[in-house]
Amino acid sequence: MKAEKNKNAIILFLATGAYSGNMPFAPGTFGTLVGLPLCYYLSFLEWHVQLFLIIVFMPIAAWICGQGEQLLGTKDPGAIVIDEIAGIMITFYCVPFSLINVICGFLLFRFFDILKPYPISKAEHFFKGGTAVLMDDVIAGIFARMIFALFIH
Repeated sequence: MKAEKNKNAIILFLATGAYSGNMPFAPGTFGTLVGLPLCYYLSFLEWHVQLFLIIVFMPIAAWICGQGEQLLGTKDPGAIVIDEIAGIMITFYCVPFSLINVICGFLLFRFFDILKPYPISKAEHFFKGGTAVLMDDVIAGIFARMIFALFIH
């Protein structure tokens, strides 16, 4: 019983981005901010190591999203922000970490994550469970990264 309770507490801690998703307003924005230090550390790694870690992170995040949905008893609750962390990781893939890049990347990702233009808006209907929670943010991160590439180069 205690082991199950501890497991659930760890899942909720991770799913909510160290409880940043429990903020009473803009939990996705706070979750994205929690992801920035991870992006900073990833920026020191070679491109192929960054890509590997992002790819490994995705199924783990999807599982945590699914478990978080079950524990919180609702579909895609705002408190789950590990999906925003995944999205911002994609946005900053191979991007030099500087103040202007952080501001631009953060704003681009939040723009796509909040507005959810097509096909981002269709992701939650196409996928199921934790993957559905994750994929709209992954696609938002890809869109933000593509636009970001235009600014960088």
